[in-house]
Amino acid sequence: MKNILVTGGAGFIGSNFINHILQNRDDYFIVNLDKLTYAGNLENLKQSENNPNYVFVKGDIQNYELVNYLFEKYKIKYVINFAAESHVDRSILGAEIFYRTNVIGTNVLLEIARKYEVEKFLQVSTDEVYGSLGPTGLFTEKTPLSPNSPYSSSKAAADLMVQAYNHTYGMPTLITRCSNNYGPYQFPEKLIPLMIINSINNKKLPVYGDGMNIRDWIYVIDHNRAIELVLENGKDGEVYNIGASNEMKNIDIVKLILKYLNKSEDLIEFVKDRPGHDRRYAIDSTKIQNELSWKPLYSFDEAIKFTIDWYLENRSWWERIISGDYIKYYNEQYLNRK
Repeated sequence: MKNILVTGGAGFIGSNFINHILQNRDDYFIVNLDKLTYAGNLENLKQSENNPNYVFVKGDIQNYELVNYLFEKYKIKYVINFAAESHVDRSILGAEIFYRTNVIGTNVLLEIARKYEVEKFLQVSTDEVYGSLGPTGLFTEKTPLSPNSPYSSSKAAADLMVQAYNHTYGMPTLITRCSNNYGPYQFPEKLIPLMIINSINNKKLPVYGDGMNIRDWIYVIDHNRAIELVLENGKDGEVYNIGASNEMKNIDIVKLILKYLNKSEDLIEFVKDRPGHDRRYAIDSTKIQNELSWKPLYSFDEAIKFTIDWYLENRSWWERIISGDYIKYYNEQYLNRK
């Protein structure tokens, strides 16, 4: 049995990972530590909450005493760190919480993991640490880090700290850097769920700038499969890029969603671009494909339809979210930026 501390497991990617693992394996015991900030939602984990191999603990990864207690009580030997403040726009509005959670919190986890001599520490990172690409080229694991937002700089700092613990203390670490995720349970501030929900509600679809920013999209289940493989078979100290080679312009995704939902493109509303908006990301995932025999199972065309259908079928999930403080944030972030 692998006793694993999964941090941030009530968020979008973390909850999908836990559900995926507990549905497909019986040799993982997962302790899910999550602070339940605005994007953490235990409803994401309904299918797993009664699994005997699962425990949820509400708490902050910055809390040394709590994290230390969990390592001791549950004999933790593996860590997967999903916990992060992750929205670029929010980091522009206020950066401090990003550095506290993403940097200081990661340091707490590393210190305690070193104390208890973990067998693997997997840091879940992002392709945003590489900065922005021009019209051509791909991010590889050798691309220098060049973060351009408070969010991505905090993730880059955490990555460098993880690598330092590997080099200095010999801690067995792994880092994954993934392209943009989409799928069920994604908080509706992100591009795809925001556009789906606004389309369903016949609301304006706010598109930054000219809508020509390009991202490399991956279905969250394919990301989860990659993380599982890296944890099982990844080489100590290595970085693995995870991407599905699905480059899409933001405006094209918006139009695809409108078409699928039979909505008019008149709903599109271009708004003032965010400061320092990276133009293009694209991942070269050759390394993980060659070394760990991973490849994405889902094409964008089929998975985006799965995703839209999920939001259509789970209206009560997102209606409960957008009826609260998210509305205040939405108004501040989009309606005042024309």
